[in-house]
Amino acid sequence: MKWKKKGLIYNANKEHEKMYSYAQIPVPFKLEDSLYRIYFSSRSNAGKTYPYFLDFDFKNNEIEYIEKKPLLEHGEIGTFDDSGIMPSSIIEHNNLLYMYYIAWNPQKTVSYRLSIGLAISKDGGVTFEKFSKGPILDRSLDEPFFNTAPFVIKEDNIFKMWYVSCTGWKVVNKKTEPLYLIRYAESKDGIYWKKINKPVIPYKFEGEAIGRPWVMKDDGIYKMWYSTRGSINYRNKDGEHYMIGYAESNDGISWIRKDDEVGIDLSNKGWDSEMLEYCSVIKRNNQKIMLYNGNSFGLTGFGYAEL
Repeated sequence: MKWKKKGLIYNANKEHEKMYSYAQIPVPFKLEDSLYRIYFSSRSNAGKTYPYFLDFDFKNNEIEYIEKKPLLEHGEIGTFDDSGIMPSSIIEHNNLLYMYYIAWNPQKTVSYRLSIGLAISKDGGVTFEKFSKGPILDRSLDEPFFNTAPFVIKEDNIFKMWYVSCTGWKVVNKKTEPLYLIRYAESKDGIYWKKINKPVIPYKFEGEAIGRPWVMKDDGIYKMWYSTRGSINYRNKDGEHYMIGYAESNDGISWIRKDDEVGIDLSNKGWDSEMLEYCSVIKRNNQKIMLYNGNSFGLTGFGYAEL
């Protein structure tokens, strides 16, 4: 693969107190031809995440509309999403849109706890309502730390989810850092899930974290893009910073990592010159398009590249 960068699409710039900075984890959904609705999360001036969307025309390379009101508010104090909500995956089901999202809770002994929530739209993705006050996936007997960042498809009446599972925390320079990898689950209704409870994208080295999967079935092959980093000084360019990885599979469960074939690298300068992460990939008119975040985990917004 070889990706040609097309530039930055959007970054929040103190729009209001709940949309103050960042534009993280772009999730595209096709509206018509070249027009896509891109869901993303922004941060408040207090550093808490909220979900939004914008409509972007890839043909004209312009934003047609930005929804600046949060699509969902945080849950009541003590619930799984009382401190942050980030869109992660969107699918159509029975004339509804299911939005699977990342939910945040701050913690005392470690930095945070994450889980997976579901919100449903009855109007084509303009507004959403939470499915429940509780998460649809959370830490459990087999996953004692957290799970998060799901990507979901529906295939042969089966919902298939690839998601991030934390395997533990590591203390680096007196700071707790999470380690995580990709696991897989299936569902008949998109709500209640059966996990296989083993990694599908395993670690390559000690201290690795593998995050935010995005899967496409292309020419009969499952293809996955994800984010990978180390644990040492990964917030800086010269450390083990985030980069985009790639893997292929015949069944969606057993994967072969091909990170060297991903075909996108840091820019020499600018918004994506220090790290690359949280990508999504769509196919438009037989042309693959990648949306991704750059420096500081999306502080500089998201842009796109064409294959």
